[in-house]
Amino acid sequence: MIGKFESNKDLIQELTASGARHVGNIATIITGTVQEVTREIGEWITDAIEMNEAAAAARKDAAAHRETLPDEATGQTEAEPEPPAAGSAFVEAEVVETDLDDRR
Repeated sequence: MIGKFESNKDLIQELTASGARHVGNIATIITGTVQEVTREIGEWITDAIEMNEAAAAARKDAAAHRETLPDEATGQTEAEPEPPAAGSAFVEAEVVETDLDDRR
C-alpha cells in the first residue's frame, strides 16, 4: 500500500506536469495568435505602401500627360466634327463601354 507522503508526491507530480502541459498549450496559442496578428499588420502596411506608390506613379503620369498635351492646358479644344450630310446612310455615335457584363 502507498503511504500518504508518496500519494501526495504523485499528486503534486501529476498536477505539475498537467499545469506545464496546459501552460505550454496556452503559450502555443498565444504565440500563434501574435504571429498571425503580426503577419496581418505587415500585409496591411505593405498594402498602404503599394497604394502610396501607385498614387505617386499616377500623379507622375498625370503630370507627364499634362506636359505632352499643351493644347488642353491652354484651354483649346478640338474642332467639332461636321454633322452628317442629309440622306447619309450612317450615323456617327460615340461608343460607351460599361461593365454591366461583369456584374452578372
